[in-house]
Amino acid sequence: MTETLGPFIVRPWKANSDGECTKLNFVVSDVVDVKDPESNESTPHDGKTIGEIMFKGDALMLGYLKNSHATEKAFRGGWYRTGDLGVRQTNGSITVKDRAKDIIYSKGEAVSSLEVEAVLLNHPKVLKVAVVGKCDQCLVESPCAIVKLRDGCSASVEDITKFCEDHLATHMVPRSVVFGDLPVNSTGKVQKFRIREKIKNNEWCDSMN
Repeated sequence: MTETLGPFIVRPWKANSDGECTKLNFVVSDVVDVKDPESNESTPHDGKTIGEIMFKGDALMLGYLKNSHATEKAFRGGWYRTGDLGVRQTNGSITVKDRAKDIIYSKGEAVSSLEVEAVLLNHPKVLKVAVVGKCDQCLVESPCAIVKLRDGCSASVEDITKFCEDHLATHMVPRSVVFGDLPVNSTGKVQKFRIREKIKNNEWCDSMN
């Protein structure tokens, strides 16, 4: 993130004498934490409690140019709020789960769209994929996968869901699958907000399971 980009230290990735590999380390601010976005309290180091990743320190930006409202919102509570969700592992490391706006709550449990996408990208016929939340008539949210297949490949909704069932917990398996192109911006980043708009407007309803 450009907002948090500051001095960093790199330790080369190489094998130790015992065969283990060192990791690439970097420091972008004095303090990084995972916090409850409402109470601003740190989440426990249990590997499962989701919170927002926040930064604090001298390496952060001073604010957004000529946008005091956005600056105040980003630094609410004295910490820079990234909008990324993560969990603290027992060893203190942080695992990124998803963007706050992209997390899906299915059957009362949080589903990381990134984790579902990572599984689907391992499918030999899938080239690109995006996963978003889709509400049914009872306003119950479930994962919906928009899949672009590799050239010359074909697959059915059942193929995709079966693959997910073999690799994911039940509440993470997409209940809807759409085959087609993904809307992207000028840099190639998938625009999930446009996908959600298409779903809301029933533009893809005929191709959903």
